[in-house]
Amino acid sequence: MCGITGIVVADDGPAVDEDRLRAMCGSLAHRGPDEDGFFVTATAGLAVRRLAVIDVLHGRQPVRSEDGTVHAVLNGAIYNHQRLRQYLAARGHTFRSGNDAEVIPHLYEEFGTGFAQHLEGMFAIALYDSAHHRLVLCRDRVGVKPLHYAERPDGLVFGSEIKAVLCAIPDRTPDLQAFSAYLSLMYVPAPRTMYREIRKLEPGTTLVWQDNRCTVQRYWALADVPQRRHLTAARASAILRDLTVECVRQQLAADVPVGFFLSGGIDSGTVVAAARRALPDATLKTYSVGFADRSYDERSGAALTAARFGTDHTELVVEPTAADVMDGILPAFDEPFADPSMVPTYYLCRLARQDVTVALSGDGGDELFAGYLTYQADKYARYYRHLPRAVTAGIVPGLLRFLPRSSARASFDFKARRFADNALEEPGRSHYLWRVVFREAHKARLLQPDVLAELCDTYDTHEAHYEAGAGFDRLTRFQYTDAHVYLPDDVLTKVDRVSMAHSLEVRVPLLATSMLEFAFSLPGSMKFPGRQPKRLLRQAMAGLLPPRTLAMGKKGFNAPLPHWLRGEFRPLVREYLCRDVLRRQGYLRFDAVNEIVERHLSGVAEHAREIWILLLFTMWAEREKAYR
Repeated sequence: MCGITGIVVADDGPAVDEDRLRAMCGSLAHRGPDEDGFFVTATAGLAVRRLAVIDVLHGRQPVRSEDGTVHAVLNGAIYNHQRLRQYLAARGHTFRSGNDAEVIPHLYEEFGTGFAQHLEGMFAIALYDSAHHRLVLCRDRVGVKPLHYAERPDGLVFGSEIKAVLCAIPDRTPDLQAFSAYLSLMYVPAPRTMYREIRKLEPGTTLVWQDNRCTVQRYWALADVPQRRHLTAARASAILRDLTVECVRQQLAADVPVGFFLSGGIDSGTVVAAARRALPDATLKTYSVGFADRSYDERSGAALTAARFGTDHTELVVEPTAADVMDGILPAFDEPFADPSMVPTYYLCRLARQDVTVALSGDGGDELFAGYLTYQADKYARYYRHLPRAVTAGIVPGLLRFLPRSSARASFDFKARRFADNALEEPGRSHYLWRVVFREAHKARLLQPDVLAELCDTYDTHEAHYEAGAGFDRLTRFQYTDAHVYLPDDVLTKVDRVSMAHSLEVRVPLLATSMLEFAFSLPGSMKFPGRQPKRLLRQAMAGLLPPRTLAMGKKGFNAPLPHWLRGEFRPLVREYLCRDVLRRQGYLRFDAVNEIVERHLSGVAEHAREIWILLLFTMWAEREKAYR
C-alpha cells in the first residue's frame, strides 16, 4: 500500500519542479511511512510513499523496464503478480525483486495501454513511457484505491489524495455541483471533487496523456458480465463457498502481519470463515469495535464468530473525542465526507494497526449479494405504488405523525417515514432517494440565494448508472448502481482514508473480480428471494458461520451519532455552525441551520445526519480557507 503522485508537462512547458514534486510526495507520508522513491526528468516526475507489504527489503518503487524507458508507481496490491511474473519471464523479461509492482512496466511492454485488464488486485497506477512522452493512469475495477488528477494548460498532475494535487495548484475554485451532491449523499460522487480543477479517475478506467491531451477509456465493464440464468441455487451456493475461500486465500499473501475486521454480521464472518479454511492451523487476529448504546453494539455477535473460529480477538468500546475528529478524522479527507461510520472505522483501524499492517474486511457483501435495507424498500415500493392515493397521500402520512421518534439505529419510525417519502417515485429515483439526506426542497431553505441559483438536481450521476444497468433485472440493476456510486465513493473512500491515516492496508476479498462477476451473473431472485436478503450467501455459509449470525438481519456498521452530537461533539456544533462562521463562509443560512440544530440538541426532533453533514462541511471549509 502506498501513496503515489506525479507531474507530466508538455514539450514546450516549464521543466518539472522537483521541489514541488517532493512536497506533493511528502503530503502522502501517512500512506507510506517506510520510504519514498522518485523518478524525475525535465518532462515528467513520478513519486511514491511506500508501505512495505510485499518484498519488504527490496521492493522499492518506482519500478522500471529493462531498458529504463518505462517507469511505474503502484498504490495497492497485485494479487496475481506471481502468475504474471512467470508469463513475463517466459516472454524474456527479467526482474530485480519480488515486488508485485514490478510486473507493471513489463505488462505495458507486452500489452500497451490496455495492460490493466490483466491485473487482479486493488490498485491505482501511474506509468510513464519516456520514449513516447506518454503518461498512463489506471484504477482498479471497483475503485478500492483512489486516484485524482488535474489537467493544466502545460500538462497534468495527479495524486492518490487531493492534498497532493493541491500542492501543484495554487488557484482552485469550489465546485458547487459537488457541494450540492454532498448535501444530498454525504459524499461527492465521481468524477467530481469539491474543486472544479480536480477530478477523480473512475473505477475500471485508464487515462492516457499524450500530446498534451487526455483520453479516458474503460478497460472493464460490469455491464458486460455474461448471465448465468440456468444455474440452480444449490450449485451457485457451492460455487460461492469455494470462490470465497479462493479469493481470501489469494489476498492473505503478505510479508507482514495480517488481521481481520470482524463485526457481528455475515460479510466479515464469511471472510474469517474462509481464512480459517485456507489456514486451518494459523493464528487469526480479529478486531471489533462497539458502543455503549446497545442498539448500535455488535460485539456479542463478533465474539460469537471469533469463538467459532478460535481467533485471537480484540475489541474496543468507541468513545470518540472532538480532538480526534478535528486532528485525525477530518484531515484524512480532502473534501467534505460525512458517513457517520467513518468514526468507528477510524478507531477500528487504529486498534488493528497496533498489531498488524494488513487487514481483510467484509466490505462489498451488501452490494454483491443484496443486503441493504434499501433493496427491501425497493421490493415493498412495487406494491405500495398500486395502493389507492387516499391511502398513500392521506392515511399513511396521517398515521406517521403519531409515531414517536427514536434515536436508535435504523428505528422503525425512521424507516417508515423514509419509505413514505420516497416510495411513489419512479424506481430508479426512489432507490436514489433512500440514501438522500437533503432533498432539493431542503436545500432551497438552507442555502444562500447566490449558491442556490447555480445548482441543479443531483440525481444525474445515479441516473446514468441506473440506465447503464438496464440489461439486468430490477434488483441487480439497483445493485449495479450502488456498485458504481455508493460503494466506491462512500464505502471504499471511507475505509481507504481512515485506514491510510494509520498506515494500515485494508483488503476486500469479496470484491475480487471473480466474485464481482459471479455475483452479477446471477439473477436477483437468487440473491434476494422473498423477504430474505443475502439468501445465497447465507446458503453458502451454512454449516460454517454460527446459526445466529446466519439468521441476523441487516444492521449496518453505524454509530450513535444522535447522542454524540448532544454530548461529545456538542462543542463542535456550537463552534462551527454559529452565525459568524456561516456568514463568513457564505454557503449556508444561519437561521435555517440553527433551527435544525436547536431542535436536535433540545431533544424535540432527531436531525443527527443533517447536522453531521453541515458540521463536516463547515469544518472542511474552515480548514480549506486556512490551507490557502
